[in-house]
Amino acid sequence: MLAGMANPTRPSHLPAGVTPDGDGIVVGDGPVRVDAFIDFLCPYCRQFELSSGPTLALMVADREISIAYHPMNFLDEASTTSYSTRAAAASGCAADQGRFAHALFAHQPPEGGAGLSDAELAGLAPEAGLAEAEFAACLSGGQYLDWSSYVTDRATAAGVSGTPTVLVAGAVVAPEPQAISAAVARASGAG
Repeated sequence: MLAGMANPTRPSHLPAGVTPDGDGIVVGDGPVRVDAFIDFLCPYCRQFELSSGPTLALMVADREISIAYHPMNFLDEASTTSYSTRAAAASGCAADQGRFAHALFAHQPPEGGAGLSDAELAGLAPEAGLAEAEFAACLSGGQYLDWSSYVTDRATAAGVSGTPTVLVAGAVVAPEPQAISAAVARASGAG
């Protein structure tokens, strides 16, 4: 189990659907809480999303879990444009429309470059089921650019030292579908 989360300064703007502490976007309303600490530039996080995403989506649809995605900016320095921060802000803009921006993993740029431009991020709106104009306006307004630093500061203070880090009911588990499923079953008393 990770240490308690610190209290860095909470941003003035938080996305819709955030955790009570404002440090993650909650999807679903199931009784078992899964926390996924991710960075949209992290290739291992992309692998986690591609391998575990379908399992997590099914557990959300079956109301077994609620999942809180905590988009961090560990890899900002691996981009020439602070891509991790900008992608996390884009996920906040998607949350304002009731969506999580899974498309950011499907279109993940390689480390070391600029990452997707804001216009390219805005271009993901149709694939993500988002209203294009509203999403683009949110991105260009930059209202969530400070949010990922808050998320990262809280997670780091709680002991998260890498991404992806996955917790089920507060306990660290391997970021793999079988491990997550088994931990959810144990937490719900089914296994």
